[in-house]
Amino acid sequence: MSQLRLNIGAVALCAIWLMAAAAHAAGDERMVAGEGGYGGPYGIGHTAGPADIAAWNIDIDAKGNGLPQGAGTATQGDAIYRMRCQVCHGADLEGVKQTGGEPLVGGRGTLTGANPVKTVESYWPLATTLYDYINRAMPFDKPGSLQPEEIYSVVAFILAKAGIIAADQEMNAQSLPRVRMPNRDGFFPDDRPDVFDYN
Repeated sequence: MSQLRLNIGAVALCAIWLMAAAAHAAGDERMVAGEGGYGGPYGIGHTAGPADIAAWNIDIDAKGNGLPQGAGTATQGDAIYRMRCQVCHGADLEGVKQTGGEPLVGGRGTLTGANPVKTVESYWPLATTLYDYINRAMPFDKPGSLQPEEIYSVVAFILAKAGIIAADQEMNAQSLPRVRMPNRDGFFPDDRPDVFDYN
């Protein structure tokens, strides 16, 4: 997958270079001089408006800011998991090596040992990250296709299977940020200042 991205990136870079070279040869100094931005205008795309930005502004922070309305339980999540997640993550959330689907539960107490098992249960410090990740990247074959109620339900199912929440506990924008993950204190803030010294 990363090789494919690298190849696509190389092709795109070559295409931009060829367009600039052709414009220069043709005498179109506007394209070469950078009018309109990074070497443009090329006559493609448009300035992102509020609706464009809103469609991509889907991040959820540690405190749950950005979580949408909706709710779900482990019982509801069970059926959704079986239909949309099980093929990659297994019937018992154990992961399916052939698909690349990682285990989602287990591994508590292994992180400081010789063979750490990183799962949602053992490694992830925040439950809000689970919602954010599923919302953006899952299911693998159709990311972003689940509705908020479905995501809350799948999150509840995973957390209940891991013994982090009660099986009947509802997950929503208020309850999810209050979930205490087993490895919550396993991380520490990086308080080094951001330095951008690209010169």
